Amino acid sequence: MSDDGLFQLGMDLEARDYDGSHASTRDAVDRIEPRSTTHTEDKYETSAVLTQDDRLDHFIEKDGVRCAGSHLIIDLYDAEKLDDLPYIEEALKTCVEEAGATLLHIHLHPFEPTGVSGVAVLAESHISVHTWPEAGYAAFDVFMCGDAIPEKCVEVLERAFAPGRCEVSELLRGRQVA
Repeated sequence: MSDDGLFQLGMDLEARDYDGSHASTRDAVDRIEPRSTTHTEDKYETSAVLTQDDRLDHFIEKDGVRCAGSHLIIDLYDAEKLDDLPYIEEALKTCVEEAGATLLHIHLHPFEPTGVSGVAVLAESHISVHTWPEAGYAAFDVFMCGDAIPEKCVEVLERAFAPGRCEVSELLRGRQVA
């Protein structure tokens, strides 16, 4: 697992600075500017806000809109191999690789008599899948922030499952976050 993936989980010992260099987690915390401090029953509570340059949120700008990330809703119709769990896992890994994302974990669950549901957890968010092989239908959610390119997953899924029809909707998540 990469340092960035561990950082996203809050498990690294060092934080990456925006210039790609490493800074200790303590240094990153020290850059937080206190907003206010209150004293209540011998407890000090501090609200903090990161300056824009210090934010580690990996927000993106897409079509002139600053947002948390792009969330693609991908529906595959008349698709193939929707009950093949190892094949679906490889397709998800290929999505992650071609999108330039960081895979943290994949969990897939087969259903009886048919179908697969699961998620690829990414440092940049996730890819989820739910399949109905008997109907030739698969529902994928691809949500990514940072430098990842979620649109690359559409190409991968079309190659992997050869759908008769593919419909894609996009949501820009977190548009209202200051």
